[in-house]
Formats: sequence, C-alpha cells, structure tokens
Amino acid sequence: MATSAPATTVWTIDPSHSEIQFKVRHLMVSNVTGKFTSFEGQAETNGDSFDGAKLTFSADIDSIQTGAEQRDGHLKSADFFDAANHPKLIFESTSVTKTGDDTYDIVGDLTIRGITKSVTLKAEEGGQMVDFYGNTKAGFEITGTIKRKEFGLSWDAVTEAGGVVVSDDVKLILNVQVGRQ
Repeated sequence: MATSAPATTVWTIDPSHSEIQFKVRHLMVSNVTGKFTSFEGQAETNGDSFDGAKLTFSADIDSIQTGAEQRDGHLKSADFFDAANHPKLIFESTSVTKTGDDTYDIVGDLTIRGITKSVTLKAEEGGQMVDFYGNTKAGFEITGTIKRKEFGLSWDAVTEAGGVVVSDDVKLILNVQVGRQ
C-alpha cells in the first residue's frame, strides 16, 4: 500500500513574538540598529518539517524605526527606501534546505525599491512547542547580509576626513515565531 505525502501545513508569523531587525555600520565605527514594526509572512510545509518549505514575507517600509525620527524619515525618503513609491519590502523563497539538525539555508528573491535580487539567509530553528491554547508554534533566528546599493539604496556621504558615513553591508537579523494554522 502506497503512503501518501504529508498534508501541506500553513504557518503564519506571530508579530507579537517576532522581531525584524537590521544593523548597518555608521561612520565605520559603530552599528545603528533598525527594525520594521509592521510585517507579515507565512510558510507552507509538508507536515511539520521546514525542509523544502515555501516562505513569503513582507514588511511595510513606513513602519521602519531606528530610534531617531529624523533618520527614520530620511530612510523612508527617495534617498533610501522611497516608501511613497515602494511601500513594501518583499521576500519569496526559492529553496529551503536543511543543513543540520536545526539549521537551514534559505535562498529567495528579495525585492526592495522594485529591484529584485537573489539572497541567501541562514536559519536556526529554536524548536516547536504547543502553547497554553493548544497551538503549535515554531521559532527561528534568520540571519544574512545584503548590499544596500544593489537594491537602489545608494545615498552616500563622506566625512571631511574622507570616512564613509553609511556602510554598504546591511546585516539582517530576524527572530520569528510562526504558528501552525
């Protein structure tokens, strides 16, 4: 008798237990941390295994926060994200491959300012647990680095001493909890 494939399971991000952050070097001496406070995403898996999952994610550019209102406004402007014309950052996976007991490589298309590039992210699964209400949750820390200028975030300034104000490298750190639907 043939065994059937596991049913497709849909998991959605729990925004109250998730953080979408980035870090960028400022003046090449320290990091500035920012986050998106409005985002959504989901994973479609075969059963409860995330190996081979299909991931989708979007963040609202207007929700960007760095702790400085003037800087947030500059990031939303045409110098950087151009939120008026490109209100969302979008990610769609092309492959999710299990690389260890609790680690994955995530490859996908990231779209910022209407420019789409393939990126590779690393994910570490924190495990799965049933909450007080009987809902199955899974947690992941996802990290990677992108080059902001590849996505049209090309604003640059140089100090009088010749130092770079904002690095091209942007570190991504996502701590995400998803719930099985």
